[in-house]
Parts: sequence; C-alpha cells; structure tokens
Amino acid sequence: MPRMQAPGAQSLSARPPARPASAIQQRIIVAIGDAGGWLPFDRFMALALYEPGLGYYARGSRQFGAMPSSGSDFVTAPELSPLFGRTLACQVAQALDAAEAHTVFEFGAGSGALAEQLLGALGERVRTYAIVDVSGALRARQGARLAPFGTRVQWLDAWPEALHGVVVGNEVLDAMPVQLLHFDGREWHERGVVLHDNALAWADRPTSLRPPVAGPFVPGTVTEIHPQAEAFVRSLAERLLRGAAFFIDYGFPEAEYYHPQRMGGTLMCHRAHQADTDPLADVGDKDITAHVNFSGIALAAQDAGLDVLGYTSQARFLLNCGLVDLLHGADLRERAAAQKLINEHEMGELFKVLALGRGIQLDPLGFAVGDRMHTL
Repeated sequence: MPRMQAPGAQSLSARPPARPASAIQQRIIVAIGDAGGWLPFDRFMALALYEPGLGYYARGSRQFGAMPSSGSDFVTAPELSPLFGRTLACQVAQALDAAEAHTVFEFGAGSGALAEQLLGALGERVRTYAIVDVSGALRARQGARLAPFGTRVQWLDAWPEALHGVVVGNEVLDAMPVQLLHFDGREWHERGVVLHDNALAWADRPTSLRPPVAGPFVPGTVTEIHPQAEAFVRSLAERLLRGAAFFIDYGFPEAEYYHPQRMGGTLMCHRAHQADTDPLADVGDKDITAHVNFSGIALAAQDAGLDVLGYTSQARFLLNCGLVDLLHGADLRERAAAQKLINEHEMGELFKVLALGRGIQLDPLGFAVGDRMHTL
C-alpha cells in the first residue's frame, strides 16, 4: 500500500491522470460525490471489480490463464493443472457421501475450469452442479466451456434458500471487498478514496473500527479487515442444512495476518501476470485482492452454527487427497505443472484450505495429516 506522507495526514498526493477518465473511473467519481466526497475503500473495490458492464470482473476480458500470452492477468490452480480439480474431487465425493447428496455448489466459478474438472472426475455422482457468479461475462464463458455437461449445470442468480450438498470456493474469498485501516501510532483511521486535482487519491478519517487483535502495531501500519467475507460465511451458515464447504485461498491465520512485521497489509493488484500495490491506478483494468484472515472466517462460521472440520495448506490437502497417485499417470509436463500446486515457494504453502460443515459425520480426508486447526 502507498504510505501516508506523515502520521495523521488526511490525504496522499494524487497521481496525474495518464489519460482521460474511463467509464469505470467516471462511475467512481460520481460515487465519491454521492458519498459526500469520501468513498470507503470497500465500496471503491466493489465498484472497480463488479460494477455491471464496467468493473474488472464484469467485462468480457480474459482474466484467467497460464501465461501472459493468453491475454490473461493471473493463473489459478485449475488453470494451472487439471489434476487440481481431479484431486479435489476425491474430497468432494467423500463429503457428498456423508451428506447423502448429489449437488455441488460453486461460488465464483471463474473460467469454469474447476467445474469442468470436478464434473469430469465425479461423473454421474453429481446430478446438479449449481454456479453462483455475479459476473454475466464470466457466466457466458462458463456456459460455453460446460455445455457438454448439459442441464446438470445450472446458474443461480441468488443464494438458494437451502443448501444440501457440497460447496466449493476457489479464490473467491480474496476477491471480496475489504476495509482498509491505517494506524498513525496513536489512533486508527479508515482509508478511503477522494477526488483530488481530478485524480483519485487516498484519504483517511478517524474510525471506531479496529483489527481483531490488540497488536502491537507499528506506526504507519496499513491493514485490512474483512466484514464482507465474514458476512458471506454467515449467509452460508443460514442456508447450509446438511453438507460441507471447502474454501481454497491464499491467506494466514490471525496471528500471522496481523503480525507487526506485516505493516503494509496484503492488498495487491494483478495484471498481465505482474503484481503491484496501487489499486487507484488503471482502475477496472486489473484485479484487486487481499489475503484471507482464515481465523476470522472460521470464527464467523462457528459463531453462526457451522462446524470447522479442517484447516491446512493446499500442499498437504492435495497430498492427503491422493495427488501423488494421480501423478503416476501424468506426463512430464503435467507433473511439472502439478508441482507448482504443492511447492512451498509456489502455491503449496501460501494457499490454505478451510473445511466447514453441518449435519454430517465427516473426517475429511484432505486433513488427515497436517491439520492446522490449532493455529486458527
């Protein structure tokens, strides 16, 4: 995150616009005016990513892909290797059996790669594969990719009133808008966006909001809190009658997330497979994301009545679910790609898996060895 000019400063110097304001920038400028001149960052992030027809995920551009040459901005595990979905399918099948269910719900299905892999591996075990995705552009891509599976694939415009089955969410929590907090050494401020010299700029204001831990925090710290992701999990708890949910994402338990050395927070942007820390530049043309505080998600789920069934690294989860056996039948290129799923310096350690459930007896196989629930 860009740093404040001085402790307690109310705004940061704005960058001169490189080109006339885009349609999404104009929409944000209007929102700033409607909000009285100061827009909280979570509202800015929601507009930049999801504003219909304008936001990053609401356009027809291609976000997901293995290489920049594809025109993509980042790669997800299912795009990297089909063995990701095939391995996850082992866990999904176990949970479906425990729930005596035949339905999978996927939130934020991206390009449809994970759905394709799960449906291919699970076969007729899944009678309905229901996708909840706010992006009409992505729905169109998913529909083309998943057409071979016919009417088993359905798209839902809203949460079902009741869920009976298995929920999956790969890199969905990190894309939910976050609130930004800045500590000047004495007080906490909420960071938002203003218009300064016809350009978007940072501005802070005093707030009663606090991180979920007492600290200590270094003066100048900027960090995130995740009320929308926690509200999402509470909504899941209201509707999950019988089944399990598996969320795969990059993040940390609370003690690591709010460690004093992480004074810049985790907010990042991704474009053409490169990362930067300035969400106010090139709005609508790049992804904006924050790591997940898995302790906060687990606590919100537990308080809402769900059972926390497991928490571990992606590497340990995939190994527990049988990735090594699947590698025996893979060629050299497939093995090299799959290694990135489990290598510590790639996705293996940074990505975690959290399992939640209700109304079932399940010892999920993905957490049989190396469960880290004690760190949450």
